[in-house]
Amino acid sequence: MNEFKMYFLDVIKNKYASFNGRARRSEFWFFSLFYAIINTVLGLIWDPLTWIFCIATLIPGFAVTARRLHDINKSGWCQLLFFIPIVNIILIFVWLCKEGNTGANQYGEDPKA
Repeated sequence: MNEFKMYFLDVIKNKYASFNGRARRSEFWFFSLFYAIINTVLGLIWDPLTWIFCIATLIPGFAVTARRLHDINKSGWCQLLFFIPIVNIILIFVWLCKEGNTGANQYGEDPKA
């Protein structure tokens, strides 16, 4: 558990709004889980806090999604396709759940290595 805590804190500290590099599935989905839990709790407390949190995490959300797309050798700009209805559901399940490329790609070294 301590190793996870150190990894999670390291990711938040070093990659808060970095669009460079690659993010494994675990990094992306842990960010998504963190976002959903905090957003839900803030919504139960007071709705304006939810909006403040959404605005504060907008750039980090785009950054971690770009790094996740980099891990499957796609440009971070491909996340603009997520704004197209119906297509976004398919792309989320196909791209964001897909195992990343093994070894280095044009976006950097394999973060698993």
